[in-house]
Amino acid sequence: MKSDIFKIANKKFKSRLIVGTGKYKNMKECASAIKISGAEIVTVAVRRVNILDRSKPLLMDYIDPKKIMYLPNTAGCFTSKDALRTLRLAREMGGWKIVKLEVLGDKKNLFPDMIETLKSTEILTKEGFKVMVYCNDDPLMCKRLENSGASAIMPLAAPIGSGLGIQNKTNIKILRYQTKVPLIIDAGIGQASDAVEAMEMGCDAVLINTAIAKAKKPFQMAEAMKYAVISGRKSFLSGRIIPNFKGSRSTTKKGLI
Repeated sequence: MKSDIFKIANKKFKSRLIVGTGKYKNMKECASAIKISGAEIVTVAVRRVNILDRSKPLLMDYIDPKKIMYLPNTAGCFTSKDALRTLRLAREMGGWKIVKLEVLGDKKNLFPDMIETLKSTEILTKEGFKVMVYCNDDPLMCKRLENSGASAIMPLAAPIGSGLGIQNKTNIKILRYQTKVPLIIDAGIGQASDAVEAMEMGCDAVLINTAIAKAKKPFQMAEAMKYAVISGRKSFLSGRIIPNFKGSRSTTKKGLI
């Protein structure tokens, strides 16, 4: 596993678990959960997390950006214009070029607006951004995103924060087959077994926030997710046996008394 390196935009990571920084009781709890999870990338909602106002608690005081990569995202943006402005601001503030694009289409289900998402991706990649894109699981639209220069495709498993797990396994399998850039499950993971399943399907990583932050015991769930991702990845790399509806002896008939 030491040689199994996770890479995004030529940056290498050992952990394949990406963790969000929202919904925790406070920044101290957030920082502790992230440390336990072993994550090396954390998403930061530029419009919601304080990274500028020193009169209030700063995220950097709890999570060292020199040790853990910040992934600025556009959570809460419903138009391409808002998303572009937010990420350009992030680049000006911290020099961040690897970013997570999220352009929502409705306030109830929080599904991505794929037309605005594609338009934003095309613009951002031309401006030199390395764009990790939150999207639906439509293989055709995901291929368009990849062709437009996306650095990672991040389909939802289920609605954001729902904890429903992977709802459309067929599409995720198709995406795994066709996607050449990192494929990361984003949104919908509810428990450790969901993370295992995503990794066993060949996904390169999972992004988890609500399932950890809102668990009754977030630190314990953070640890569970850490090992779930490792276990699922090892299982995938091991090469599972071919499913068979007939029984198969584990010992030969030779030598039977």
